[in-house]
Amino acid sequence: MTSPMVAEGGAVAAFRSVMQRVQQAAERAGSRPDRIRVVAVSKTKPVSMIRQLYDAGHRCFGENYVQEIIEKAPQLPQDVEWHFIGHLQSNKVKSLLSGVPNLAMVEGVDNQKMANHLDRAVSTLGRNPLKVLVQVNTSGEESKSGIDPSNCVELAKHVKLSCPNLEFSGLMTIGMLDYTSTPQNFQVFFFVKNQTLSNCRTEVCKALELDEEQCELSMGMSGDFELAIEMGSTNARIGSTIFGPREYAKKQE
Repeated sequence: MTSPMVAEGGAVAAFRSVMQRVQQAAERAGSRPDRIRVVAVSKTKPVSMIRQLYDAGHRCFGENYVQEIIEKAPQLPQDVEWHFIGHLQSNKVKSLLSGVPNLAMVEGVDNQKMANHLDRAVSTLGRNPLKVLVQVNTSGEESKSGIDPSNCVELAKHVKLSCPNLEFSGLMTIGMLDYTSTPQNFQVFFFVKNQTLSNCRTEVCKALELDEEQCELSMGMSGDFELAIEMGSTNARIGSTIFGPREYAKKQE
């Protein structure tokens, strides 16, 4: 069950604390805090909690499951900027796009087939071009979705040049869940992951003749968003630190 603190508005207090930490991390990195997007990931949380943050002025929210986002989106105002995060199945594309007309971004596209599905669906629905991030598997785990770093340029090129209804916006990665056993391991792993994603961005921007500022880096979650920002992330996906531990009552798709 949701803790009393969160139920009574603790999510807003937690969010404000997160935003302060984001600002401090950005300042340490010599970056402007207003260049860091915070996606409040509300997976398994009720609409009432999202509404708390909305009423406090936040507009960017993310979900990992298609069924969950299409159930929540109609219950909230149309100016919410929804992000779908993670692997998207081809047979869920139409449901996602038609069910969430205010979908702002898909994080991320991990193969050409998915890019093509999204491109066709956006065209069929007649909606504005959809922003997408290419998902890169920087940890080398077979269980993780994402393109191999050696193929990131090819996929980014495909999205940019062959999918007119998609807007290539950058790169994203999801790190290991158990790499924080010691602070040293945390630092080493994060450096490697960041360097891999940064290298991909350099190669992609060169190939597509883009300024690096035009190519977002989405990395960092509840346990590591400050370090991610210090190392170049422009998009932090933060869930449990804002909303509390996730509650899995049933299997989602």
